[in-house]
Amino acid sequence: MEDYSKIAILDNEVEARLIESILKEREIPHMLRSYHDTAYDGLFQTQKGWGEIRAPESHEEEILAIIDEVRETAARS
Repeated sequence: MEDYSKIAILDNEVEARLIESILKEREIPHMLRSYHDTAYDGLFQTQKGWGEIRAPESHEEEILAIIDEVRETAARS
């Protein structure tokens, strides 16, 4: 099993769930990590982004392409 590395920071939960859905559909191994901290009521999410996506480095280019496509589609809407 390959080690998981940080691939990208995600902007919000909607983006995270959409990308997660696409990655599951394409059977790309990944893990989402939210930056939400209950002690600070999500304060760091406003500063650092919603969270990050972690995956094997061998899938980095494909995941970044998916993220770019999702963000471009959202920007056009």
